[in-house]
Amino acid sequence: MEVVLVRHTRVNVPKGMCYGQTDVAVADTFEQEAAVTKLNLSRHLPFDQVFSSPLTRARLLAVYCGYKKPVLDDRIMEMSMGVWEMQMFDEIKDPRLDAWYKDYMHLPTPGGESFTMLYQRVATFLDEVKTKPYRRIAVFAHGGVLLCAGLYAGLFTEQETWNNLVDYGGIEKITI
Repeated sequence: MEVVLVRHTRVNVPKGMCYGQTDVAVADTFEQEAAVTKLNLSRHLPFDQVFSSPLTRARLLAVYCGYKKPVLDDRIMEMSMGVWEMQMFDEIKDPRLDAWYKDYMHLPTPGGESFTMLYQRVATFLDEVKTKPYRRIAVFAHGGVLLCAGLYAGLFTEQETWNNLVDYGGIEKITI
């Protein structure tokens, strides 16, 4: 099955803000970025099914691209950053932050998730959809979700993860 993964467009938060699962607004550039994404997505049509994170930034892009009622799935939400949500990273005074930077794959954020926990959510979603009779699906989600899907599909290793972050409004295609 072919899975076309679409990262949401830019959001209306300052650079360096930790927003994770907070339902933040899209940036003022949404329409321009979404138009480019829609054009790029048209090269992958048609889809048997379209899924979206329930967070507004992913759902709005799905709707803009012509999918008014995508299947919403919490498993493809961004990583929960717990108590750090909506704080500037350089202003977080939590002594656990340095340890998390060194081992974000395995250490959860306080009250949130680790990258491994996010990966398990995304893998469960992908395991389920590949049992369905779909040939090609679209998934509107988040940077962390796209990284997990790339790991799942064997596109890169855990050590190469952040080198493969898809830009806002970008598309990644995997086969599962």
